[in-house]
Amino acid sequence: MIVLQDVWKRFPGGAPVAQGVSAVFPRGRATALLGANGAGKSSLLAMIAGTLRPDAGRVVRQGTVSWPVGFAGAFHPDLTGAQNTRFVARVYGVDSGALLSFVRDVSGLDRAMGQPVRRYSSGMRARLGFALSMGIPFDMYLVDEVTAVGDAAFRRETSALLRARLGQAGAVVVSHAPAQLREICTAGAVLREGRLEMFDDLDVALAVYQAGVSPASTPPATGRAGRGAIGGRR
Repeated sequence: MIVLQDVWKRFPGGAPVAQGVSAVFPRGRATALLGANGAGKSSLLAMIAGTLRPDAGRVVRQGTVSWPVGFAGAFHPDLTGAQNTRFVARVYGVDSGALLSFVRDVSGLDRAMGQPVRRYSSGMRARLGFALSMGIPFDMYLVDEVTAVGDAAFRRETSALLRARLGQAGAVVVSHAPAQLREICTAGAVLREGRLEMFDDLDVALAVYQAGVSPASTPPATGRAGRGAIGGRR
């Protein structure tokens, strides 16, 4: 479970990412994180992961939380895909041989696993990151646009693997593809102007997002949960 407690974040000269956000992302439920480009979804995901610190407030993590799936910036560029995989296996205490075999099968990188990651395209890095995260059991998965990577067959496989993992875990999923979100998520959260609102019903969240309505002014709707947070002035 992830709990955001009065979280504030703003980059110098930029729009606010979070203004007094308080929300709960429960284990065992996949929540779609929706918002326009530049709204701060990836930054909010990074704060949940612990790789970005909020200016104020707390992020409480209960259980194990993945790195943002789809973010490949943590790979060592001079190590091969296989070497990066073995390193991650040691960090998380899992069998390196089993993880490497899993990553080869899921990523489809095959011979490229013996090449330095600096030679990988962005799509190849995303495949490696997705396969690695799926090979390690987490209580909460953070997913950032990974289902948009690769061909149709790979996208189907990513969705199937995510659904399988979510049988025992939760997730926060960033994507601009409603059809794929409906395959994975049951709930939604809309981020706009640093304010976040939670919805028990994914379709209601998608309707709010697609209508471009500010969560702070959204009228009550059937299936909508209580507000996760409406940021106010300090």
